[in-house]
Amino acid sequence: MTQTTDALQRATDRPSVTAVPDAHRASRPSAATIDEAGRAALDRPVVPLRHPLRWVAAAVVLVVLLDFVQTLFTNEQWGWPAVGKWLFSPAVLTGLQLTLVATASSAVISFAGGIVVAIARLSRNPVLSGLAWGYVWLFRSVPLILVLVFLYNLGSLYPTIGIGIPFGPQLEVPTADVLGDLAIGVIGLSLSEIAYASEIVRAGVLAVDHGQHEAAQALGLPRRRQFVRVILPQALRSIVPAFVNQIVGLLKASSLLFYVSLLDLFGVVQNLSSTYPTDVIPLLVVATIWYLVLTSAVSVVQYYVERWTARGSVRALPPTPFQRVRGAFRRPGGTGRRPDVGAATRVVTATAPTTNDGEADR
Repeated sequence: MTQTTDALQRATDRPSVTAVPDAHRASRPSAATIDEAGRAALDRPVVPLRHPLRWVAAAVVLVVLLDFVQTLFTNEQWGWPAVGKWLFSPAVLTGLQLTLVATASSAVISFAGGIVVAIARLSRNPVLSGLAWGYVWLFRSVPLILVLVFLYNLGSLYPTIGIGIPFGPQLEVPTADVLGDLAIGVIGLSLSEIAYASEIVRAGVLAVDHGQHEAAQALGLPRRRQFVRVILPQALRSIVPAFVNQIVGLLKASSLLFYVSLLDLFGVVQNLSSTYPTDVIPLLVVATIWYLVLTSAVSVVQYYVERWTARGSVRALPPTPFQRVRGAFRRPGGTGRRPDVGAATRVVTATAPTTNDGEADR
């Protein structure tokens, strides 16, 4: 009898096991409550965050810009009629053509030479690596104008140039017959740009994940094919933006060809300014307009080249500017309404408590 009384007492003192889940379930909000709260949150208007300082700064910049635009049309010293006269003059177009030829030739040569010098710097051969490092060090240290002037006077140092066996027979030709003014300009620009392009290519190659090198080696590809088919295409994503920036700098650096007797765009403008001193400002405006046009064209080409090299690295290519404009006009209703995410949100909030209750029951 005593044992029965003690057992009843222990059973009375023991806490209820099923009371905790029931109390926990009772304290949780029901699915209907969460659904009502989610619907109320969706119906609540969204108040954007205010940025008064941003609007003040935009207003100040806009006022300054409008003042500058006003001076462009009210100040007669700009000489817009003379700008229209010189913009498509034969002399200016001839100088523009020379600028394009020198820049394009130097860009192609510098990119190809940059790849060669970058491969040499990455080579395990100490001779090739050391010579490539010395080349980059030399031409990054010497100003471009000094390289151009030095090449222009190369005939005084070497009246003839040739190739052959050292201290043996040589095939020589007069230096003046080989190095014309345009050749000197292209060679000088290319020698300096190769040094910078090689560092851009080397940085792009080093940016490729090392696992890509190992995968190419595991496939048994020759080293040349590994670089051409696997490494270089992936490195182009890093190379293209930096190298196009170098092309823009090369385009502006071509104005130094004037100092080696080449009448590029800047050289023509300088000569015309000395002949027509009253049109100095309009001629400078003409040169500025053409440099802006050329730089903008290079930027457009850069965008499409970057888009092309991004294939395989992104799920969807970014839309082109024309596609963005066309998509804006094709938008249904043209109102730009936000998509209705209320239904999906209500489904998620309605199913979430059921799942949690099932976990609590377990």
